[in-house]
Amino acid sequence: MNYLENYQIWKSQKLEDPDLIGEMKEIEGNDHEIKERFMKMLEFGTAGLRGILGVGTNRMNIYTVALATQGMADYVKQQYENPSVAIAYDSRIKSEQFARVTARVFAANGVKAYLFRELMPTPTLSFAVRELHCSAGIVITASHNPAQYNGYKAYGDDGCQLNPQAASKVLELASKTDIFTGVKKISLDEGLQKGMIEYISDNLVDKFLDRVFALRISKEPIRKSSLRVVYTPLNGTGNKLVQKILYRMGIEDVAVVKEQERPNGNFPTCTYPNPEEKDTLKLGIELCRKIDGDLVLATDPDADRVGIAVKHNGEYILPSGNEIGVLMLDYIAKQKLAQGTMPKKPIAVKSIVSTPLADVVAKSYGIEMINVLTGFKYIGEQISILEEKGETDRFLLGFEESCGYVTGAHVRDKDAINASMIICEMAEYYKKQGKTLIDALDEIFKRFGVYAAKVKGYTFEGTDGMEKMASIMQKLRENPPKMFGPYHVLCCADYQHSIRRDFRTNGESKLALPASNVLEYDLENNLKVIIRPSGTEPKIKVYLTIVTNDKSQIDMIAERLFQSTKILMA
Repeated sequence: MNYLENYQIWKSQKLEDPDLIGEMKEIEGNDHEIKERFMKMLEFGTAGLRGILGVGTNRMNIYTVALATQGMADYVKQQYENPSVAIAYDSRIKSEQFARVTARVFAANGVKAYLFRELMPTPTLSFAVRELHCSAGIVITASHNPAQYNGYKAYGDDGCQLNPQAASKVLELASKTDIFTGVKKISLDEGLQKGMIEYISDNLVDKFLDRVFALRISKEPIRKSSLRVVYTPLNGTGNKLVQKILYRMGIEDVAVVKEQERPNGNFPTCTYPNPEEKDTLKLGIELCRKIDGDLVLATDPDADRVGIAVKHNGEYILPSGNEIGVLMLDYIAKQKLAQGTMPKKPIAVKSIVSTPLADVVAKSYGIEMINVLTGFKYIGEQISILEEKGETDRFLLGFEESCGYVTGAHVRDKDAINASMIICEMAEYYKKQGKTLIDALDEIFKRFGVYAAKVKGYTFEGTDGMEKMASIMQKLRENPPKMFGPYHVLCCADYQHSIRRDFRTNGESKLALPASNVLEYDLENNLKVIIRPSGTEPKIKVYLTIVTNDKSQIDMIAERLFQSTKILMA
C-alpha cells in the first residue's frame, strides 16, 4: 500500500481527536506533507515508539499508540497467565491522553492496567513494575526531545526496557493488526468499574522515596545542610519527588526556577529540554547567581537524567555527564572505603561510549568496571544478573555519558531522583572541606590525567533520514577511514559484526558484546572516536575521548576531529 492509499484510508475514518481532524484538513493537497505522515509506520523498536506528534502512521497519535499497545497486549498474553501492566506518563503534549488510551486497550484485552493518577518520573514506573509484580510497563515520554515529540517506552517484568527479541515480537504482532479495526478498546470508566484498570496508590511512591533515601552514602545523622541549591524540573515530572528527597536529606535551601516549575509540554523557556545543555540551564544559572547559590540541578521532563552547574570561583561551570559519573564513582568508593562498607568484589557498570577515565578510577579502588552497549537496559541487565545471585550489594553505580545514573537495585533504569540525592550529598561533603565539585574533579585529573569527552549529533530529519543514516554507516564499514584529521587510526571495532581490526598488524579479534550498530576508532595520541546512530532521535552521534595533560589543546583537537567527522556525514 502506498502513502496516498494509506492517506485515503485515514481520510475515510471518523477520527476521535479534533487536532488530528484539523491536521488532515491542513495537509490536504500537499503531497510532501502527506508523504511525511503516511509513507511508513512508526516502528516499535527497543526504545518503543518515538516520533513527532500528529496525524498519520508515521506520527505519535492515539491510533499509533493504541496499535503498539495491542501488540504489547498480545505479547504479554502469550507470555503470562494473568498479565498485568503499570503505566506512567510525563508532562508532554497528549501524554495523559496516550496513557489513558494505553490503559483502555490493555483492559479490553484482559490485561490488568495499573495507572498512575498524575504524571510521574520514569524511574517510578520501573519501580512500580517490580513492586506490583507486573508483566510489563509503559511510560509515555520522549525524554529530552523537543516539544513536538512524544514517545512510548516499554518495559519487561524486570523493570528494564524491553530487550531486542521482545521488541521484535511486539512489532511482529502489531504489524499483523489493522490500526483501525484490529485494536480492542473499552472506556476508562468501564475499565475502572470492571477492576481491569486500577489507579496506583500514593503508598507506592512513598516506598520508592524510602528506597531511594536508603541509598545515601553518608552514614552521618541527617541535619540541616548549608548547601544552597537551585532546582529546575524543566516543566517536567521531577518537581515533587526531587524536592521531597532533598528535604529528607536536610537540604531545605532550595529555590525552584518559577518559569520551569509547572508541568508544560510546550517547554516555553527552552526549545530542547536536555539538562546536558548550557542554554537549557540558563534560567537556573541566572537564579543561582542572583541568590549566590552553590549548585544548579536540572532534571529532564521524565526525570531520569540530571545535569548540574557548579559555582566555582564566581562562575557557573557545567561538568559533563561523564565527569559527573566519575565524581560519583570516586565519591562512593572513597566513602565506602573510609566507612569500611565497601562490598567484596564491587562492580560498576557504564556504556561503551562513556569515559574510559571511569575504568581507571574504578581500577584504583579495586572495583570491576563492566562496559555494556549504549542503552540503560544493558546496565539494568547487569543489576538483574547480580540480583539472581543474591549479590546486588556489589553494585555501586551504573551510568551513561548522557547524564543518566543509578546507584541502587531499586529500579532498572536511570533515576534522576536517586542521582540528585547523591550529587547533593557529594557537593555538601566537599563544601565542608572548602571545595567545590570542580575542585574534586581537578584532583581526579591530577591523579589520572585529563580525560575530555565531547559529543556531537548530526541530524537527518524526514522520511529519508533513516535511509541516509544507514547509508553513512554502511559506507564507513565498507571504507573504514584511515585518518581523522591529522590523526592516524590504529584500530577499528565494528560492534555490528563483533570484530576489532588492528591496522598496525592487520590482525583481527572478536568482540564479546552483542551485535550493535556502533563503530569505534582508536587513534594515535590517546584519542578515540565512536560513531553510532541514536536509538531515540534521528541523529548519528559522534563521541570523542581526548586524553591529555594540556587542557589548552582539548578544544583544538576536538575541532579537528569533528571537522573530519562532518565530512564523513555528507
